[in-house]
This record gives sequence, structure tokens and C-alpha cells, in this order.
Amino acid sequence: MINIILADDHDVVLTGLKLLIESQQDMMVVGEAKDGKAVLKILEAGNLPDLLITDLQMPGMDGFELVARVKDLYPSIKIIILSMEDDVSNIMKSFNLGANGYLTKNVDFDELFFCIRQIMKGLQFVCAEMTLSILSNLQKYPATYQEPKQIVIESGLTEREIEILRLIGEGYSNVEIANKLFLSKRTVEGHRQRLLDKTSLKNTASLIKYAVNTGLIA
Repeated sequence: MINIILADDHDVVLTGLKLLIESQQDMMVVGEAKDGKAVLKILEAGNLPDLLITDLQMPGMDGFELVARVKDLYPSIKIIILSMEDDVSNIMKSFNLGANGYLTKNVDFDELFFCIRQIMKGLQFVCAEMTLSILSNLQKYPATYQEPKQIVIESGLTEREIEILRLIGEGYSNVEIANKLFLSKRTVEGHRQRLLDKTSLKNTASLIKYAVNTGLIA
């Protein structure tokens, strides 16, 4: 049985999704929430699902922050974004924060169920509509997708480490970086230490100098 929590600030969406999902013999909705903070309260109470399906636009704590917090605190929970937002940049940001799937709200039922089952097998999924948009953008602006991966290959750093390195270079503290990326302070400190370990450097100043010299930050 796939246990699922739903997060959306519209009652109609929550009710409709629950009815759809529970029409499947292998799926069950074990929690509903109207914003990210309510989801975290459910999780803090020990009610951990296999999967979270969340909207992006919600009051209080939106979907982006929720994804980051859940992945930081409960990394085993799979997450699907279900949103009206069809901007490719939202997909990239969602996956960078740790989402496992992205669907627009006009997907048909079969694609929703297929997405859930694929993600529970350990795969990632983007709905057909957005996959076509990504391919179109890739053809028009290939450097947008190739450059970050090339930096990762050449430097040996992960995309998250490079993101944190750039923020360090801009003068942000660990707490400020944690707030900006919706991570815990301890997680940021761990990334900073790994940056030092991978580059064999001893302090932040030399780390920034390395980043500038290698072109990781301007």
C-alpha cells in the first residue's frame, strides 16, 4: 500500500485528489493539509507517508520551502509537485530542492497514477506536457542545461555544493544560506566542510579564491 499525504490550499482539489487516489487498490491518503506548516506538523507527529503530493502556491509555507524542509528532515519521503505552474524554471528548482516528480494539474488520471507508481520504484517523472517544454528549451538554449553539469564534472563538486559556494562568495553566512535554500544550519555547515575537504583548503577565504580562479563564481 502506498501511503500518501496531500497538500493544497483548495478544498475542491484535496477532495477530488483523495477520491481519485483511493479509487486505486494500492494507494491510500493518510493525511491532508492546506499549507506546508500543516504538513510538517503531521510529519512531526510521526505520521510519515511514503509519498507527499503538494502544490507550489500555498499560504504561509509554499511548496518549494516544503520540499526543501521535508527532504532535509525526512529524506526517505518521495515528493510529487502537482501545480498549475508550467514554467520550466519551476521544474528545475523543484528537482534541485529534492522533488521526485512534477505534474501540471491538467494531467489525466492515468498519468497521475503512472507517475506515483514510477516514483515509488525509485524513478523520477515529469508529465508529458512539461517534458515537451523542456525539450523545446533545450533546443533553443542548450547552454542553460549544459553549463552547470560541465562545472560539476570539471570541479568534482555537486550542484548543491556549487550553489552554496556561490552564496559563500557573495558573503552570506551559514544561517543566511540555510534560510535562503530552506535547509538546516547543520546541513549547510556539512556542505561547507565537504567543500573544504574536496578542495583541500583550510578556510573560507581560500575557498572563495579557489572558486574565483576556477570560474565557479565571478
